[in-house]
Amino acid sequence: MTGETDLRTLLRGMRPELNPGRYVFTMAEGGVPSGVSPVVTVAEQEGLTLVVPQADADAAGMAYDYVAAWITLSVHSALDAVGLTAAVARALAAEGLSCNVVAGFHHDHLFVPHDEAERAVRTLRRLADTAR
Repeated sequence: MTGETDLRTLLRGMRPELNPGRYVFTMAEGGVPSGVSPVVTVAEQEGLTLVVPQADADAAGMAYDYVAAWITLSVHSALDAVGLTAAVARALAAEGLSCNVVAGFHHDHLFVPHDEAERAVRTLRRLADTAR
């Protein structure tokens, strides 16, 4: 079940996929509220960070500032692969796009400004094309 480590192969095969919906970063005290289905959880010293569908946060009355689109890089990247996050961040930064990256066991997940999702996907596809 080892993922890919070769940067060129990772870039060529990343196949960015835009997941439907709007996602927000929020905090939860005392665990995940009922009715909230996080796609990411991070336990920090300051509390539990959640990335959740915006509708869940709104229904639970959770505060947030950043509304994101969720892009999955479909290539199975190894957790010890070097350079993929940097290459992706550089390409998006060159376009003036913020990006929050979360590594899953199989894939990397990017959270970009929701209103810029299509531009971010186009940028990532161009990056993949340049690696071919």
